Amino acid sequence: MITGSEVYQVVEAMVPLYTAAALGYGSVRWLKAFSNEQCAGINHFVALYAVPVLIFDMVSTNDIYNMNGLLIAADTLQKAVLLLGLMAWALWARSRRRAGGNKAAAVSNPLQWVVTCFSVASLPNTIIMGVPLLNGMYGPVSKNLMKQIVVMQFCIWYNVVIFLYEYMEARRAAAALALDGSAKISPSSPVKPQTDKATAEANGCSNVDAADRPQEVAVNIEITDMAAAAAAASTAPDGSSAEKPAAAASDGASDATEAEEVSAPVPSVKHVIWMAVKKLLQIPNTYASFLGLIWALFAFKYGFSMPKIISDSLFTIRTTAVGLSMFASGTFIARQTRFVPCGYKIATYSMILKFLIGPVLMLFTSLIIGMHGTLLHIAVVQAALPLAVTSFVYAEEYKVHADIMSTGVILGIFISLPVTIVYYIVLGL
Repeated sequence: MITGSEVYQVVEAMVPLYTAAALGYGSVRWLKAFSNEQCAGINHFVALYAVPVLIFDMVSTNDIYNMNGLLIAADTLQKAVLLLGLMAWALWARSRRRAGGNKAAAVSNPLQWVVTCFSVASLPNTIIMGVPLLNGMYGPVSKNLMKQIVVMQFCIWYNVVIFLYEYMEARRAAAALALDGSAKISPSSPVKPQTDKATAEANGCSNVDAADRPQEVAVNIEITDMAAAAAAASTAPDGSSAEKPAAAASDGASDATEAEEVSAPVPSVKHVIWMAVKKLLQIPNTYASFLGLIWALFAFKYGFSMPKIISDSLFTIRTTAVGLSMFASGTFIARQTRFVPCGYKIATYSMILKFLIGPVLMLFTSLIIGMHGTLLHIAVVQAALPLAVTSFVYAEEYKVHADIMSTGVILGIFISLPVTIVYYIVLGL
């Protein structure tokens, strides 16, 4: 049974996180110490440098030859089932949206909700919160198991999440090109031309600043829908312009100029996927997980360790990851109009997804593969840990439901302690 001193150890791990978040909140809300661009720069540093170094450190120091196969299988099955279920829902929602005609533009992009729901339900804070909490519940053996789960997150699942983010970015860029090619933009046209950055990204350029990425409401419909809508707006069924200037009837030259528009070919899904893969291969996280895995394979096989000069250098950078992530979360909340940016209804749904759906699904997948005893308990309780702060960093970087992620991190840490204790007691009955 977890004792009072062990609960205090968990509180010791929680307080520094809230201290960093409170400093970020106060720095922006009251002191006005950082602008929006500077806040985005802090988050960009964490995503570009601190988190990749943390990934390399975690992966390179994990003994992959002695990982628990049952735990990894249960964790992988839980995330795979959840992701496939969400993707099936997204395809269903997409078909309904297409059938809705012009009403489709008002419907939020289902793929954004796939990434958000998957992150909330299945990417827990296993290191900062999980290690002290589960150590008090199940002893030192849980520390190594927590590390194995986070290594799988870094090597596989965060790369899946980033790929989906990049896919949405590539689709928006391709949709911008489709619009530019299918509709002639005039000063009186209601459709605004896309920025050069979106066009550059569609052509494979990767130097687009994160702070300038479009918001999730910029383009939330499929490429084919956008191209069709643009063509319909620019061309009538008889081939003439749908909107002609008032003087077009008396000016044949102007009418001839705007009468015919040639639609550009819509980029295929394969092309958009290739654009996303190219961007994924340019991201430091990919290299960090790959290089960490290579180092672990050789280091634990031949028994050598990282030189101290290198390990200390990595330690200096990786220790900033969690603190600055929480600081960035605090600055994000401070820039919103309310303390719970996503609203209490969405926050409630996210908490249900985090603390009920995720753990229950982990229980079922663990039972399916034959887990039992302490290992089963550890698998379920770690699934009820709060949302990993790294998920907020990526959501803010790609401007996709960062309000939900920040709420999940801040509120989740508060709620996780009593919830995990309840799971601990119930599983022990």
